[in-house]
Amino acid sequence: MLGGLAFTSETPQTEASASPSASASASAAPVRTCSVTDEAANPSLGTLQAVVLNSETGEVLFDRGADTPSPTASVMKTLTAAAALASVGPSHQLSTRVMANPTDKTKISLVGGGDITLSKTAVGAQSVYRDAPKLSSLVAQVQAWATSNGVTQFTEINLDSTLFVGSGWEESWQRKDQVDGWISEVTALQIDGDRTLPEFPTSPKTGKPILSAGEQFKLELGAVAASATLVQGATPAGFVEIGSVQSQPMSRWITHLLQTSDNTETEALGRIVALDAGFDGSYDSLDGAFEKVLEATELDFSGVSVRDSSGLSALNMVPPIFMAELMRLVDAGYGGFDLIKTSLPIAGKSGTLTDRFKGDIADAAGKIVAKTGYLPRVYTLNGIIDAKDGTSLTFAIYAIGDVGSDVRLAIDTLATAFYRCGNTLSNK
Repeated sequence: MLGGLAFTSETPQTEASASPSASASASAAPVRTCSVTDEAANPSLGTLQAVVLNSETGEVLFDRGADTPSPTASVMKTLTAAAALASVGPSHQLSTRVMANPTDKTKISLVGGGDITLSKTAVGAQSVYRDAPKLSSLVAQVQAWATSNGVTQFTEINLDSTLFVGSGWEESWQRKDQVDGWISEVTALQIDGDRTLPEFPTSPKTGKPILSAGEQFKLELGAVAASATLVQGATPAGFVEIGSVQSQPMSRWITHLLQTSDNTETEALGRIVALDAGFDGSYDSLDGAFEKVLEATELDFSGVSVRDSSGLSALNMVPPIFMAELMRLVDAGYGGFDLIKTSLPIAGKSGTLTDRFKGDIADAAGKIVAKTGYLPRVYTLNGIIDAKDGTSLTFAIYAIGDVGSDVRLAIDTLATAFYRCGNTLSNK
């Protein structure tokens, strides 16, 4: 028992109760005769793994391979969001700083703090990361410092992205995703998620985020940096801060990444979590870090393998039951996880679910909040259902392998069937 939640792995009921009531009560078990057999048998779902829980009691109402670890696609982002809330918290901000050599003031260092949202957009303009800090604000501070300290020409600008160790590219990712604009190299220093067009979610990337950030910084500094040489490395000891800007709080990041499924933002957040947990922040550290920061939730990490933070890796392995149990915590508002619930796309209304749950399944629109996921041969949906009978359900649906071209509709139709059945859902 944790925070009023009773976690259980009991076998789902498959026999009808003698009670005529279709809702749960203390004195009588519900009649579970509402079948979703046809919806679950849709061949467009490929190999179906799915689970539905009564959010209040934890009872398993529906189970198809719920304990089998499988790729998550982007529903992994809900786990990253939970880990962030459990570690750094919703108010945490990241700083991008400029440091200077106090004995040779012509040498400065631009130090990345993991804020991939730092923007080159003009004052009054917005990037995809609304209200992100402006590079121009940092430049103005440095220019003012140079003037007050009699510096007419910087000779060297160091670019420090050493906060994030290891490769910026997870080896199981597909480079096509970078070319198509879905992910950048994950570096502690970059601008606009390395987009060439900051206002477009899937803008082409520069492919050299650290150097590109340095080049833009030098350009905006203007004449005082015209002859400066760009170098990369750790900031030398003894340098002092001469300017800084702060990111939006992590609550804003979490809402944005869940609504839009931004991969670069999520990967940066995952690394911040790992560093906060005392790990090195590399991809290899995520698995241990997430389990450590979420230990108090009593979630069962058996079979869970975290390869990245965003779900882009097909080597992430998480059983659907784990994701549904996580959503029970979210539904209960455990540890501030209610932010996740209010940030999730709403069926037929917002985010990546805006254009789904239409037509014959529109009755579930507005009644389901969930994170979507897609990889080649992996389609997922994970969230919370405010069922027609008033029961709160949590669920995870994985459609894997040889799925049909209408797999998203098939997933939404199954989720709608869960909504219609509520607590009378049959496991047959």
